[in-house]
Amino acid sequence: MNLTLLNNLISAPNDKQSIYKNKLIKYLFNLGASSVSSLCSIMEMSTPSLLKLLNILINEGWVEKKGYGISIGGRKPDLYRLKDRKILILCIDIELFHTKIAIIDNNYNLVSEVKTFLLPISKSRTDFFHILDTQLQDFLKSSAINKAHLIGCSVGMPGLIDAEKGENYSYFLNDGENISLTAAFEKILNLPVVIQNDVNGSSMAEFTHGMAKGKKNVLVLLMDWGVGLGIIMDGKLRRGNCGFSGELGHIPFVENGVLCYCGKHGCLETVASGNALSEMAKEGILSGKNSMLNQLTKEELERIEPAVIIKAANKGDQYAIQLLSNVGTYMGKGISMLIQLFNPELIVLSGKIAEAKQYITLPMQQAINMYCMTQIREKTTIASSELGENSRLLGYTASGIDQFLEAYTRKTKKLKK
Repeated sequence: MNLTLLNNLISAPNDKQSIYKNKLIKYLFNLGASSVSSLCSIMEMSTPSLLKLLNILINEGWVEKKGYGISIGGRKPDLYRLKDRKILILCIDIELFHTKIAIIDNNYNLVSEVKTFLLPISKSRTDFFHILDTQLQDFLKSSAINKAHLIGCSVGMPGLIDAEKGENYSYFLNDGENISLTAAFEKILNLPVVIQNDVNGSSMAEFTHGMAKGKKNVLVLLMDWGVGLGIIMDGKLRRGNCGFSGELGHIPFVENGVLCYCGKHGCLETVASGNALSEMAKEGILSGKNSMLNQLTKEELERIEPAVIIKAANKGDQYAIQLLSNVGTYMGKGISMLIQLFNPELIVLSGKIAEAKQYITLPMQQAINMYCMTQIREKTTIASSELGENSRLLGYTASGIDQFLEAYTRKTKKLKK
């Protein structure tokens, strides 16, 4: 990791005060606007010591007063937060066919426009990084952001990702260069990099800004080209032993079903994902189904975006509605298993397929009613995400900045010794 970039955050990294300053910045980033009493509790400091530290950070331009907290009686407490644009992070959201890049600050403000461009994940590392580097240079030039001002880069993508080892065991398999995927990103970007699974990005977005905020037990279902599951239990995102938790899409679901790309037959993704929806629509149209999807060109039909099918359904196309209904039914059966396994208070539906709303939620609920125990399902609320198509970038920001600040704290403590 590039210590120079992290050292730019706070001067004098070798003294004890700097360690406390960095800890306070990390807490303010994670908690948002906070009162002195709450910060004293979490920092385990006295009020005078905490106020002294806050005043130092205010004078150095890091912290500002921002509004008032809730009072049970008496004067409302002042709230303190980090100033805008004190920490900038580059976020890269890699989808199956497209890639997004954006720069976001510590208060989750977009510092740049979100740039989306065609870049399939199936390309080799060499080809992918060549195109990404070209796009990124143009992006940084147009946004007028100096790369030296970035704390690092947070990358999210589908696949089996071991963040600690920095590897994706589904995509970007080694091209012969004997370095991890994280190291390969760092080499091309010249920035410290963290990688994570896309559904964990969606989950962190919901946990910090969406429907899961303030809740303890939530499942986030990412219904995109694939199917992924984010697990928030006891108020924490649970990634599993190697970071592989939530692979709901690769549980065999249909007896003697079609072959999934993971090597098994009949996985949930083969009947209830964006890929499955696209394939079923294409097969139906080629076999003569009556639908407005027949108006698509051969090229458009080759890879139908879920949004196209949802648009047809919204116009009353019966074939499109039936396709989405089938997906909803299969997902409902899968969700029934999740409800009985995890007993969540909330399940958040996110991703491209979730945008179909009632066309999948109604058959989904019917399947849940059929397959799930009444006493358990009645304790679970199911809702569609309201964060929008760029929500994962918020999640990548949250986990990325937190990890970089944590790494900086470890470095300063090591230097202190």
